[in-house]
Amino acid sequence: MVDKQLILDSVGPVQAVLDAHDGVVNVVDTTDGVIMISLEGGCTGCSATPMTAMQIFYSLMKLDEVQDVVFVNGELPDYMRSFINDKLNSE
Repeated sequence: MVDKQLILDSVGPVQAVLDAHDGVVNVVDTTDGVIMISLEGGCTGCSATPMTAMQIFYSLMKLDEVQDVVFVNGELPDYMRSFINDKLNSE
């Protein structure tokens, strides 16, 4: 079980944007290093939500404890997930 506070602390540079737009990162579950997240509040219906999800995914996948990040409302399109995975594999 990954500590939820670690997840929230690791959201990275998007936290300031979330705060400014009343966006909320809700950590639903962290069992077995699979982080289940929903983006709520100001994120709901926002056109920038996929970019926010991409940055969160990138930041969290750098943590050793994290095996995967799943956005429960589908905020991260598959092509963005593939792009980030490729980038992480090449780093």
